[in-house]
Amino acid sequence: MVGSSGRGDLLPFHVPEIGEEEIAEISEAIRSGWLTTGPKVKEFERGVAAYVGANHAVALNSATAALHLALEAIRVGEGDEVIVPTMTFAATAEVVHYRRAKPVLADCRRETMNMDPADVARKMTPRTRAIIPAYDE
Repeated sequence: MVGSSGRGDLLPFHVPEIGEEEIAEISEAIRSGWLTTGPKVKEFERGVAAYVGANHAVALNSATAALHLALEAIRVGEGDEVIVPTMTFAATAEVVHYRRAKPVLADCRRETMNMDPADVARKMTPRTRAIIPAYDE
């Protein structure tokens, strides 16, 4: 398993756990000539759709892209407000701003680091179109 980054004194943002099975799958995909939208991605999308009982699933390259697509799907735009947690990756608010909507920060509970429902309720207005919750295990 590749778990040690060998990055010296750097404190990595995230160190992935990559085993031999993942390395074999990546090698197969690279050898196929498809790095993004090929048969492996289609197989993955079908598997995810079946697993969650959906008709379709779309694979994206990041959670940022997924948030962007979700906001686009519900047509969040200029003049809208989207409530986001204070403790989250910057992209959570950035995708709201990208859609020309206003990110509204809701406090998180100290003991869980999850959004405080009472603060979310206080921040809601008639212009609130969505809430992007954070979840911490």
